[in-house]
Amino acid sequence: MTKATLMSRITQNPGQCGGHPCIRGMRIRVSDILEMLAENVSPSEILKDFPDLEPEDIQVCLLFAAQRTNFPRLTA
Repeated sequence: MTKATLMSRITQNPGQCGGHPCIRGMRIRVSDILEMLAENVSPSEILKDFPDLEPEDIQVCLLFAAQRTNFPRLTA
């Protein structure tokens, strides 16, 4: 699956979850998944707790976070 295909799973709608990025139009915010991963909740546990999620949804949350932290470097 390409990055573009994965990233299409992230949706943002001003009328849903305060405009925060969500997964495939559901009311599951990317930040919620990232927080769970940071708290050592395993991907399999997340998938068990959210049966509508797919493994690629967790993967795209990590890709989304990685892209948000890729700041350009300024050199003098």
